[in-house]
Amino acid sequence: QLQLVESGGGLVQPGGSLRLSCAASGFTSEHLPIGWFRQAPGKEREGVSCNSGRSTKYADSVKGRFTISRDNAKNTVYLQMNSLKSEDTAVYFCVVVIFCGDGSTWPVSPLASWGQGTQVTVSS
Repeated sequence: QLQLVESGGGLVQPGGSLRLSCAASGFTSEHLPIGWFRQAPGKEREGVSCNSGRSTKYADSVKGRFTISRDNAKNTVYLQMNSLKSEDTAVYFCVVVIFCGDGSTWPVSPLASWGQGTQVTVSS
């Protein structure tokens, strides 16, 4: 199973920033497409951003505010979140996907498993 571990969540005021980390353990994530997803209470899980090394995709709701990046030396993918809004409050997950296509419904790899996620709360 390709499992990633999320960290970096927390409580932040509207307009603030957070950087989430997604670390791979036991395998190299360098050449694998990685997607960030989130799930708010009472809502379905939705795609936020995806990076395959060759392409980067963002959901319309986060374009211009979130940036996905990789540090292959650390086997880690990051999600820099700026100008946070209350509607960004959710549990954030990262997972290996099959590809980073257009839109934000990236198919999860059958070899991947979901982690615990990291809670992001945007509130004053």
